[in-house]
Amino acid sequence: MEHWKVEWVHDFSVEPVTIYSEVGEDGYETRKIQEFRDGRILKADEQHETGEIGLSEAPVGSLEEVAEQPEFRAFRIPLGEFEELWERARWSRRNG
Repeated sequence: MEHWKVEWVHDFSVEPVTIYSEVGEDGYETRKIQEFRDGRILKADEQHETGEIGLSEAPVGSLEEVAEQPEFRAFRIPLGEFEELWERARWSRRNG
């Protein structure tokens, strides 16, 4: 299991600016946290997905592949850092 922090550099007002992912050995996300410009921090797992936030439907690739894309800055983070954010994040209540 790996834990990633991906900073997404963009100007979209409704998209997250930081994405945290827990990635299993099979390359699929098992949990995700998204931070938005307006301060919202949302989370998703296999049982809690909405139109607003959900897990990737395909393997996410390697962290190095993500980091090669110019709009992303990607880092591995410790499990403890991920868990702290997971506890602060809220479930999305919106379906779209």
